[in-house]
Amino acid sequence: MFEEILSSLKRNKLRTTLTGFAVAWGIFMLIVLLGAGNGLVHAFQSSSGKRALNSVSVYPGWTTIEYNGLRTGRRVRLNESDLRAMKQNLDTNIIDIYPVSSKSGLKISYGNEYVNATLDGVYPGNIKVNSLEIKEGRFVNDIDINQKRKICVLSTKTVEILFSNSDPIGQFVNAGGFMFRVVGIYKQDDSENSHTLYVPYSTLMTIYDKDGYVDMITLTTKNLTSIEENDAFESNMMSLIGERRMFDKNDEGALWIWNRFTNYLRTQNVMEVLTNSIWIVGILTLISGIVGVSNIMLITVKERTHEFGIRKALGAKPRQILLMIVTESVVITAIFGYVGMLMGIGTTELLNMIIEQQNFEAFQDPTVDIAIAVEATVTLIVAGTLAGFFPAKRAVSIKPIEALRG
Repeated sequence: MFEEILSSLKRNKLRTTLTGFAVAWGIFMLIVLLGAGNGLVHAFQSSSGKRALNSVSVYPGWTTIEYNGLRTGRRVRLNESDLRAMKQNLDTNIIDIYPVSSKSGLKISYGNEYVNATLDGVYPGNIKVNSLEIKEGRFVNDIDINQKRKICVLSTKTVEILFSNSDPIGQFVNAGGFMFRVVGIYKQDDSENSHTLYVPYSTLMTIYDKDGYVDMITLTTKNLTSIEENDAFESNMMSLIGERRMFDKNDEGALWIWNRFTNYLRTQNVMEVLTNSIWIVGILTLISGIVGVSNIMLITVKERTHEFGIRKALGAKPRQILLMIVTESVVITAIFGYVGMLMGIGTTELLNMIIEQQNFEAFQDPTVDIAIAVEATVTLIVAGTLAGFFPAKRAVSIKPIEALRG
């Protein structure tokens, strides 16, 4: 039987090749599309895992809505009393809360090398909020805060520029005319181009008199597991600070809130939609290949009607003819489906190797689980079997006398 099938395929090389290409292309596109979707999802998960998802950053802004006769465009200022008010009134949803004070546009130099950077005055707890990874040395500690020490923690990128051939730990850098001793180095993402030095909050507030005003409030939350709960928490925060600083609670320009968990959930929803869309497009591509197989089988049955009549007249059983046509359909989908699977896996692996070499963090590990690729191929073969079954059933139903007349 297999010899007959191979003979039939050889007699119709162009038709077989075009049908097989449609099948191979379908499984190839499905695997490549799934790999591309996985690359985006993996990059998103990797980026999310680097920061505390339950962290919230609050930045003061300018009013955009009139409030009790007060004009718009007023600058909103926050200080440590606002932190205490938030901790007291929103305690059921706050784990830790810290002020951050910044000084930007400073020239940071060591010897003849320099960078333009920002000083962030922080507390020890900020390392958890920002999920900083200390590569060498340490972070700001409580003693630094209490004694207002002039110490700093540099990023790996800053170290590469300032200390290309020496160990930075224990060295002093000049930051805007003040000398800071380097006590630690934190790992900075390749996607981040700015330079930030972390120093004790008390030190920065002493050096740069800001009248007690802070540039940012960072906090970690608890008992907030949905977008709705986080939105309600933010609304309560806006009402509290709005009453204290005299701005409308709906004025998003007055207070800018960056909620990582809310953004994570929303991005996750987008990723789910993207993944589902990729599956839909891939499956539709597969279906087009299956339709091609079915059409080819219909043409084959029509062309071989006379042959089938002779076979039945000579005593061939219907199931033998049915099995022959279905097997031909399975052979086409199995061979070309396997080729398409190998090409798809090979393409995603090659793409993954290139991305790893380029260290491209916005797109990571665009590969597909082998099990999924095999399942998709098996599904394709089963569909190919069905695509050949219906034309075969038609061939079996033809009476020998009618077939011989054809």
